[in-house]
Amino acid sequence: MTTIDQTPSTPETDEIARRWRELIAALPDSLRARVLDSAVWILPASTPPWTDTGLHLEAGDVFSLFAAGRVERLPGLGLWNGPRSVLWGRVGGKGPLLNGSQDAATFQAPDSGNLELGLGLAEWTTPDGDADPAIHAVAGGEIAVLVIRWRGGAGAGLDALAQAAPDEPLFAAARQGFHHPVARPEGWSYLWFLGEADIFTTGEHEGSPTICVHCDDDVGILQTPVSLDFTPDTTLRWRWRIDALPSEVAEDSLLTHDYLSLAVEFGNGLDLTYYWSAALAPGTHYRCPLPSWDQRETHWVVRSGHEGLGAWHDEARPLHDDYRVAVGEPPARIVRVWLIAVSLFQRGLGEAEFGGIEIHAGGRVHRVLEGGG
Repeated sequence: MTTIDQTPSTPETDEIARRWRELIAALPDSLRARVLDSAVWILPASTPPWTDTGLHLEAGDVFSLFAAGRVERLPGLGLWNGPRSVLWGRVGGKGPLLNGSQDAATFQAPDSGNLELGLGLAEWTTPDGDADPAIHAVAGGEIAVLVIRWRGGAGAGLDALAQAAPDEPLFAAARQGFHHPVARPEGWSYLWFLGEADIFTTGEHEGSPTICVHCDDDVGILQTPVSLDFTPDTTLRWRWRIDALPSEVAEDSLLTHDYLSLAVEFGNGLDLTYYWSAALAPGTHYRCPLPSWDQRETHWVVRSGHEGLGAWHDEARPLHDDYRVAVGEPPARIVRVWLIAVSLFQRGLGEAEFGGIEIHAGGRVHRVLEGGG
């Protein structure tokens, strides 16, 4: 069954939809037998989520999304993003929310119900996909999505699809992502309302484990839980090697807020994040310039400029003292450690490697990531 939801409204998505429609119609019988349902949907940024596709899924059904196009969250400012940053799905009008780490991804339906597609232009406020719709009123652009529900498993179908249409890069990408997914570091998870990504991977330096960062026009926050008293002697230690800064200018504005950092979250829901700035002086600290994040996140510059990039550095910060200076009266507990990578605003590349993350407090050492210097 092949359906087209609505007439595309831009030349780019019109061409994409036409190409996909013709391709699906021309599939060889051997591949068509593997496709249970297919549909092309156009999602305008001006339409708040969610859009019901009418495609009913049973729990366990496997489906793939192939997406192209772009949206501007705030037209005129150059803040545009592609599908991997904004496209989400859910089944039956509720979570868990599904998002791909790339523009093509494959999922298994977590429950039975209709597949809904949405553009997450503002942060989700609940795990079921509630969000403030106001940003859609000013957003521009659209995303075209080809949905394929597979008969049985997706592996053979994706192989055959990529072979049948070798000129469609999204099909090759979906096949690669299905057979060779990027594994995130064990014991860490992505912040749910920003979604999954392929940014962080496990590495090794001098026999000790590390976490590698490759952030190319993307965003992700990787978290691991800790449970520690936040005492006056608390010190945060880590090693890092920054190979490429995602910004060439100061990161303290909405349009330039691209950075790589290590952060600590506290029991009051606030976090303090340490990063290497392109231009701001070490010791500079400020509230996050992003809406909503300005209520919970404070940035602290540890190093600045290009000198020292590509080399390993050992760091130690008096966490309790820094919190008092930059934020206020310290809370009682530390609850998580984060790694943050953002290159979404200027669409640059950030590359780094972290190791030896430790929290020293009360005469004890909590090793978050082994390999301290």
